[in-house]
Parts: sequence; structure tokens; C-alpha cells
Amino acid sequence: MLSTLPWLGPALMLIVGVVLYPAYELVRASLSHYSITGLRLGDAGATNYTNLLQHPELPTVLANTAVWVLGVVALTIVISLALAQFLSKEFLGRRAVRWAVIVPWATSLVITSRLFTLIYDYYHGILNTLLMDLHVTSHPIDFLGDDRWTMPSMIAVGVFASIPFSAYVILAGLNSIPHDVFEAARIDGAGAWKTYRSITLPLLRPALVVALVLNIIYVFNSFPVIWTLNDRNPGFAHDTTITFMYKLAFKSAERDVGQAAAAGVFNVLLILVAVLVYLRTVKWQEADN
Repeated sequence: MLSTLPWLGPALMLIVGVVLYPAYELVRASLSHYSITGLRLGDAGATNYTNLLQHPELPTVLANTAVWVLGVVALTIVISLALAQFLSKEFLGRRAVRWAVIVPWATSLVITSRLFTLIYDYYHGILNTLLMDLHVTSHPIDFLGDDRWTMPSMIAVGVFASIPFSAYVILAGLNSIPHDVFEAARIDGAGAWKTYRSITLPLLRPALVVALVLNIIYVFNSFPVIWTLNDRNPGFAHDTTITFMYKLAFKSAERDVGQAAAAGVFNVLLILVAVLVYLRTVKWQEADN
């Protein structure tokens, strides 16, 4: 054991410095009382958690979070599955298309979100101009100011930013499937849909699990997209738990760092529970099969 410490030491130090110590400070802050300027005034016990659970906007924020995560992840996986299937085929210009697909993932989320604020702009946005030119609508749509359109507009940006990673993960899974399996199915008389349902999808399960779990984590923790698109709107009507936590500390009337830290602990537990439930469900399905 001692002989391995020189090799494990840097990694252990990194884990302690980047994961364990910040987690300790987060929990400590959630149990402390702070002034409006961020000065620690003493222990608060469970008061911050009690105030958080009694916050009048918490149900709205939780509902927004569920809609945001489920909407972005579901649409991302479905579109990425179709896109990966397309990119796995031979066609002219496939390399250029693959390069183009990866660009949104390589670009900063803040830059991507800011670009979409220009596209969604009420007065000069490209999208409103296009919709009116095509006579889809007779007047501009306030995509980021109208409550009916704000969340769908943010979900569209989230899907746009999430597709490249998921598509490439699924594409890697498709490329790892032996061609002999498909040839055997074709010889046995299986049609395209039966081959896809009985062979491709089951063999893609490991790649789909990776894409789903990582997307759940990334989308749940996606601060730049929601904040950049929603910063013009007052209150918490379209916030998720991530932006809600930030506003509690720096933007709301409370300016309560301790309550924001309690929300941070709550966020960590929430995403851990969601991922564990999904992984356990997948494990049960595999055991049943």
C-alpha cells in the first residue's frame, strides 16, 4: 500500500482539493449564518434548510428543473440517435458534416446562448424575421419574454448544445457493433425495423446509458444557458435549482449565502438520487433480461 502512495498521491491530492474540501466548505456554509455582505456571523443549524424548504418559489423552481432536464435530455437522445445513425452511413461530405456537428459542443455555452439571444430578439431577431416572411405569424414573438415561450426557447438551446456529445457517444456505440451480426440477421430474413429493434438498440445500451447519465448531469448543472437567456426576467418564474441557488446568494432580496449553500447541498443530493435511480433501473432491466 505504501509503495503505491507516490503514484496515487497527486490524484488523491487533486480529489481532496477539488472535490472533498469544497464539499466540506459547502456543507459548513449551509449550516452558517451570513450577513448581506457575506460575512459569517455564526452557526445557523438547520435554519437555512428550513427556510429553503419553506421558500414560496421552491415548487415553481423544482417544476422548472424537471421540465428543463426531461425536455432537453429526451429530445437530445432521440435526435442524437437519428443523427448518429445518419452519420454512420457512407455519403459524400460525411467528414465535413461530422466536423460541423461537433462545433456547437466545442463552442462556449455563454457564446452559444448569447448568439441565440440575438436570434430570438423581438425586434431584429433572425427567427422572427423568417417566421413573418414565411407568413407563419403576423407579428413578432417574444421568445424570451413571453412566459409561454421562455422555457421552450431555453430547451431548444439546451438541445442544440447537447446533441453533438450525445451523437458522438452513440456513433461510437454504433461503430463498435460487429457487421457480422447484421449480416446474420439479414440472412435470417430480418427486416430493417426488426434488426434495429432486436439487435441495434440492445447492443447500443451501454452507449445510451453513458449518454443519458452524462446528459442528466450536464443539463441539470447547466447554468450558462439558463442564466444568459433568462437574466432579463425578474423573479424565479423560469429558473431551475442552479440559477435559483445563485439568485438567492447574489440577486434576490434575501442575499442569503447560507440559504444558497443549503440549496447547493440540495442540488448535489438531487442529482445523485436521480442518477442512482436511473442506474438502478437499468440494472434491474438487465437482470430481468
